Amino acid sequence: MSWPEIYFARHGETDWNRERRYQGTKDVPLNELGRRQADANGPLLRDLLERDHRTPADFAWYASPLGRAVETMDRMRAAFEGQLPPVRLDKRLMEISFGILEGSLFDELPAELAIAPGHRNAQYWSYRPPGGENYDDLTGRLESFAADLTGPAIIVSHGGTLRALSHVIAGKPRLDVLNWMPPQGAIVHFLEGRMSLYETELASQFIPR
Repeated sequence: MSWPEIYFARHGETDWNRERRYQGTKDVPLNELGRRQADANGPLLRDLLERDHRTPADFAWYASPLGRAVETMDRMRAAFEGQLPPVRLDKRLMEISFGILEGSLFDELPAELAIAPGHRNAQYWSYRPPGGENYDDLTGRLESFAADLTGPAIIVSHGGTLRALSHVIAGKPRLDVLNWMPPQGAIVHFLEGRMSLYETELASQFIPR
């Protein structure tokens, strides 16, 4: 399907990210580093828009309704002056659900349930934890969301969402995106099937979620 131009940010770090605890759809707040990452994302996004001769009004602004994404979006928007378009919260942008794994530490789960990036094979795309989702489920949500877009968008969402978008928009191989750890404190620009990553000085890539 055809995707419009998108500037995408993953939410900032949470304590559960740092602890390597499965988070998914649980509403876990940003920690201090996560708030600083969100604050740093604002000037980066502002500079990217200015570089591309765009204004905030050229975009619809969307966020996952989970608090860590909403706060990240609010902190990013603080870098802009004047009236901004409203933020629309859309459940289809929520993180992939890990079902019964949510709340568990990665290291306390059996190896067959907790497969870390770097150790996943292509079949992991279809792996659905009990009570959770797989990446086909997530991609279906995102394609439904995209079908409702009428123009370019600025989105704050989650690491699983970014993995899925890098595959469906930029054509990155499933095996590559499954084993990629999407950074926090960064902006990803999707345009005409291409994907460009811009990091702040606070970008972190060690979180296996």
